[in-house]
Amino acid sequence: MTSISHPYQKLPLFPQFVAALMSGAALFLALLLAWTLGYQLVYAGRIFPGVSVAGVDLSGLTRDEAALKLNQTLSYPLTGKVLFRDGEKAWVASPAELGMVFDPSSTAATAFQLGRSGGLFVSLSGQARALGGGIDIPPVILFDQRVAYQYLSQIAAQVDQPVTEASLHLEGANVVASPGQVGRELKIDATLIYLGAQLQSFTDGEVSLVIQEVQPQILDVSAQADTARQVLSQPLTVTIPNSGEGDPGPYVYDTQVLAGLLGVQRVQNGSQTQVQVALNAEGLRSLLSPIKTQLDRPASNAKFIFNDETKQLDLMEDSKIGRVMDLDASIAAINDALLRGEHSVPLVIVEDQPKVSGSATGQELGITELISSETSYFYGSSEERIQNIQAAAARFHGIMVAPGETFSMGEAMGDVSLENGFAEALIIFGGRTIKGVGGGVCQVSTTLFRTVFNAGFPVVERYSHAYRVSYYEMTASGAVDNRLAGLDATVYFPLVDFKFKNDSPYWILMETYVNAPGRSLTWKFYSTNDGRSVSWDTTGPINIVPAPPPLFEENPDLKKNEMKPVDYAANGADVTVTRTVYQNGAVLFQDQFITHYEPWQAICQYGPDSKKPEKLAAEKNLCRSPST
Repeated sequence: MTSISHPYQKLPLFPQFVAALMSGAALFLALLLAWTLGYQLVYAGRIFPGVSVAGVDLSGLTRDEAALKLNQTLSYPLTGKVLFRDGEKAWVASPAELGMVFDPSSTAATAFQLGRSGGLFVSLSGQARALGGGIDIPPVILFDQRVAYQYLSQIAAQVDQPVTEASLHLEGANVVASPGQVGRELKIDATLIYLGAQLQSFTDGEVSLVIQEVQPQILDVSAQADTARQVLSQPLTVTIPNSGEGDPGPYVYDTQVLAGLLGVQRVQNGSQTQVQVALNAEGLRSLLSPIKTQLDRPASNAKFIFNDETKQLDLMEDSKIGRVMDLDASIAAINDALLRGEHSVPLVIVEDQPKVSGSATGQELGITELISSETSYFYGSSEERIQNIQAAAARFHGIMVAPGETFSMGEAMGDVSLENGFAEALIIFGGRTIKGVGGGVCQVSTTLFRTVFNAGFPVVERYSHAYRVSYYEMTASGAVDNRLAGLDATVYFPLVDFKFKNDSPYWILMETYVNAPGRSLTWKFYSTNDGRSVSWDTTGPINIVPAPPPLFEENPDLKKNEMKPVDYAANGADVTVTRTVYQNGAVLFQDQFITHYEPWQAICQYGPDSKKPEKLAAEKNLCRSPST
């Protein structure tokens, strides 16, 4: 039988080796423990070796000894230097001047605690690090920021400067330019953070001043000042391009006028604000507006007469191309030219094309037939009143109204003046019937109103007279028809106007005919009948208020027993006229015209020394009260 031996039988020394190893480790731990305990006992109450503060070795010192040594050695609060700099300006202060106080006792206590806090392993680790490579701990300081803030405030007084925008202004015709200034502000709170870190280092050094700069939107205006001086270097001449005989101009404005208009405005160019020199637009507008009034010549449409026999349009007056001064474009052109150094500038004139030329046909315009005609009568009118009726009616003969256009009688008639063919006649003004230029024009506006009314077109604006006037209620026989009350219209442009709208798809041709001997005015509308018809009814005069008793006034310009009526009595009344407009049998719209007439007092003037003016008026059949 073969015998098998145990492997350890061949190694009789292995157990002894293991035992020896374990004995050595135990011995090492015992020695380490003994050394650690001894190290703690040796430095009990003392700072562990390798601990320093700001380079001052405190190894082995008690807290009191360390505090004394630090107090004697570290003079940084009093002898240290902290530098502040702003460009070429510099300020140097000691830490003490900046509010720093060194606390040696607290610093020594902190040094003593190194290696004695944080648990066993943390404490031993700290002791080992101090012993092996040394640990320099920061000093404990007290930093009174109020003191530092006051010191930095004194620096701020020298550093800070407000932001200033560049400016440009005029002193008479002299251009004065002032450059802008970058704003600067010392941010004290941010600077205190850097100062605290520097003081904590316990070394001399420079602390950065935190300065915030604010750029002005406009820093330099020297170029604009040169431009302004160039603008004011000579007078401005404004010309009319392609001027013809009789055209006004040129217009010359001296440098004093230009200086009064020159302005500086800020404009935004992307993210940048720039200064722009220009003549004030509103000032230029005031300067050029009178020129525009002289230059503007609106286009005029051709005027026609409808030939009732041929059903065609006969040309009465050809169209004219107008011209209009473009005020805004002219202002821009003047400013652009001045900025280029040019002082002679043509105004911007554009052609105004007429809407209807002399070659237009009735078929093109939709003027194919008579659609409305009204006649009013003015028996008893003075020659002056008839003259005014003729002058006013002539303004509308051959005029056309475009589809969709709102027609203004006042604008079409223009200025009512003696120079334009009108005479003085009786008008209602200021609560009295007096003589005034244009008396009788309302005969024309009333006739137009009735033509519009019966044609079925919308009335946009209409005013009645203050009191009932017999002219506007007369029939062909000369009698007064109460059904015509409330169908009058007055015009006193621009305060009072008559307007209507052509809401049809066709042009309207207006013709006016005055029969002076027959004392009648006829107004005709030619267009294309779009199926309209009109019916109307009226309340007639209601709520009648009798006229006040007549008033008699002495007039030194009259002879004895001579009497002259200057105002005429009329009863007050209310009238409502209702109109219904149909189109192809269906109601297109309905409207009402509500009129209130005031009771009107008759006024008669008599010569001095006349006896019993009432009796005189009765004898002469004057100043009668109307029947109710």
